[in-house]
Amino acid sequence: MRVISHLAGRPAFLPLTSRATSYASHPHLQTLSRFTPLRDSPFIKRQLHLAPPFLLDDYTPRYLTLSSVDIAKKRAKAYAHLRKCNLCPRKCGVNRYKETGVCLVGAETVKVNVIAPHFGEEPCIQGHHGSGSVFFSMCNLRCVFCQNHDISHQRNGQDLTPEELAEWYIKLQEVGNVHNINLITPEHVVPQVVLSILHARELGLRIPIIYNTSAYDALESLELLDGLVDIYLPDFKLWSPASCKRLLKAEDYADAARESIKAMHAQVGDLCFTPDGIAKRGVLVRHLVMPGLEHEGSEIMKFLAEEVSRDCFVHIMEQYHPDAYVGRPKTRGASAANGEAGEKRYAEINRAVTEEEVTSVRKAAEKAGLWRFIEPPRHDGFHL
Repeated sequence: MRVISHLAGRPAFLPLTSRATSYASHPHLQTLSRFTPLRDSPFIKRQLHLAPPFLLDDYTPRYLTLSSVDIAKKRAKAYAHLRKCNLCPRKCGVNRYKETGVCLVGAETVKVNVIAPHFGEEPCIQGHHGSGSVFFSMCNLRCVFCQNHDISHQRNGQDLTPEELAEWYIKLQEVGNVHNINLITPEHVVPQVVLSILHARELGLRIPIIYNTSAYDALESLELLDGLVDIYLPDFKLWSPASCKRLLKAEDYADAARESIKAMHAQVGDLCFTPDGIAKRGVLVRHLVMPGLEHEGSEIMKFLAEEVSRDCFVHIMEQYHPDAYVGRPKTRGASAANGEAGEKRYAEINRAVTEEEVTSVRKAAEKAGLWRFIEPPRHDGFHL
């Protein structure tokens, strides 16, 4: 498992003051520092999308408010799901104590690739101290362009029980001083995640839980997570069944994502922040703009505005690059049989997105009535 050594023995986490580049000199934060105190500045509240009703004076994670009866019910349901798996729309129905389904993960443990404070998330998620990220290995999708394919398509990592996972949450909180626990690609291990959160609660966990998902979730999973998750961070990748079948290997993906995101919003509502600009509760939807598929992104924005909320917080991402199977030489078919050179797999997305494609999706979002966006950083070379 990568990076976990940071948490073994003497901590290797660097405090804020040890960073080579001071946050105080960061151009993106200089703008904010001119308006103090933050709590008393309505201008800053609007700039950070903190205008009422999106501002929280304080926040208690949802899992800390569960009754003992609720906890017992969730434990029982978690074990039941593993005996007949219906955790994602594939509905494999296998007894994961005896065999595995599409995700290739059993019942007793989860396979984890990385555990560490992470500074590659949105500013409102990572804050100053990082997001306590847990990257789960394997996935219930088979995206041909996956930019984490070494984690999601391969069985790399270390097996951890829910109890061991809970102990890592505590280490991230106490040693890493992170703002939250960020569960990345957990769709296929929801019961184990539920058990880990409940155990971490007993150990003293007190920071928000983020469910960072592809949105290919079953409603049964989201029901199990209700009351445990504070922030849902779903990707909404593609819209048309044809694109979903070809590029995600899940023709029903968009249908599942629509229902999942509506259910997530029904649980936690629009994204809300404490006065320091750190998100504490709600839904933040990501969309990675794909080459030649900006029209699908536009449909996704229209759906979010019309069927979820016009106040939905959206991150329109432009960092797509060909990865995984995209651009690889064809090994089957007529061109490969004839020895033709230059034939590439998934050639239609074997390029970066253009500025025009990204702008098209952004304009569609604004036209639909969306207004809360993650803005690109305005600075030179420092990633916040």
